[in-house]
Amino acid sequence: MEKNAKIYVAGHRGMVGGALVRRLQQAGYQNIVTRTSKELDLRNKQAVDTFFAEEKPEYVFLAAAKVGGILANNTYRADFLLDNLQIQNNVIQASFDQSVKKLLFLGSSCIYPKMAPQPIKEEYLLTGTLEATNEPYALAKIAGLKLCEAFRDQHGSNYISAMPTNLYGPGDNYDLQNSHVLPALLRKFHEAKESDAPEVEVWGTGTPRREFLHVDDLADACLHLMLHYNGKEPVNVGTGEDLTIRELVELVRDTVGYKGNIRFNTDKPDGTPRKLLDVSKLAEAGWKYKISLPEGIREVYKEAFQAVPAV
Repeated sequence: MEKNAKIYVAGHRGMVGGALVRRLQQAGYQNIVTRTSKELDLRNKQAVDTFFAEEKPEYVFLAAAKVGGILANNTYRADFLLDNLQIQNNVIQASFDQSVKKLLFLGSSCIYPKMAPQPIKEEYLLTGTLEATNEPYALAKIAGLKLCEAFRDQHGSNYISAMPTNLYGPGDNYDLQNSHVLPALLRKFHEAKESDAPEVEVWGTGTPRREFLHVDDLADACLHLMLHYNGKEPVNVGTGEDLTIRELVELVRDTVGYKGNIRFNTDKPDGTPRKLLDVSKLAEAGWKYKISLPEGIREVYKEAFQAVPAV
């Protein structure tokens, strides 16, 4: 991928897209094309076709998606399925129509079966039932991944797919109704500390295990894959390490400095019991994460919630 190549990052206002733009710029890529959702509705096929015909990007990072946590996924099921199908279908089709040299599609680790053996290998895809709460989103992402494979099989298109684990980092969503577990916990504990609340409620039992990757590490991995990987098979992107939700809660509590009690509401859903990715394929491709979870959480909390002292 030449330094002056025209690169389209779809979804650059999101956490992943923003990290991709930062990483590309750090690496010396300056010809980056972006559009906000107001400027270009990726659900609108005609608008996407016109954009691609006018801009003719050579490389595409497809990071645009409708995303959210358990509550949002389970509440807006039709939106999550339809919006994501439309976004990825339009971008992948337009990429083919305009002879894009290479496309990287970002899936999600939630596309794997709920009870998949751990750690999860790429070949476990479609071997079991999905987690019910985020099934619509997962089905859309599976369709996108398979569409990339189908274009490769039928037309020889160099479309690759990456499956990131749970992400966090700059630009995350801290809305308690729609956010993922880590940013939601940061906000809960910060607000409890600020208000001197005696207790913080956490959904579930605290026993599920989760893996977390800093979004800047994901962006680095995506650039690495774009430069060095041309395989048909999707690639897991993660740390290969996990911890329990209880351990995560305690880590966030200590980072924030909250001194009150923690109450696990076992009437609320846990989601998948464990979700740890096997990252051996990514390791074979020559990549490993750099940002540790305690370090990453400290930086994210500082950026998102702690006021910068006046100079």
